[in-house]
Amino acid sequence: MVQGKNVHDESPGSPGGDVYDWYQRGVKLLKEGSPAAAAALLKRAAAAEPDSRSIREALARAQFNSRQYADAAASFRQIVDANPTEDYAYFGLGLSLWRTGDVEGAQEPLAIAVAMRPEERHYVSALKNVRATLRARREM
Repeated sequence: MVQGKNVHDESPGSPGGDVYDWYQRGVKLLKEGSPAAAAALLKRAAAAEPDSRSIREALARAQFNSRQYADAAASFRQIVDANPTEDYAYFGLGLSLWRTGDVEGAQEPLAIAVAMRPEERHYVSALKNVRATLRARREM
């Protein structure tokens, strides 16, 4: 949960408002198609509220959408480590690892996401694609 601490950073270039404002603006930027700007703002919010799952998930999504796949994987991994019941975080971790080229590493988190939510077609599809890629590589 976003705490909304009144954290004011007076350094040049810092965003105005508190952590909750940064989170809200970051989510809005993400929805409006500016994931890199969202990631920058949400990274600041995550630094101020490192235990906020909401901020961390929004940051991970922004990082993924701005092709910062290694950073997205690290953010999704933090969510998984803090709360191993977060199926979406496993899915995001798997996709992020896949995009970094770690197809083998992507398989386990995707399999966990599918085990947790087998009705989620995009989870199942991603896992099938990763496994097909691994099979194709072994057959070469």
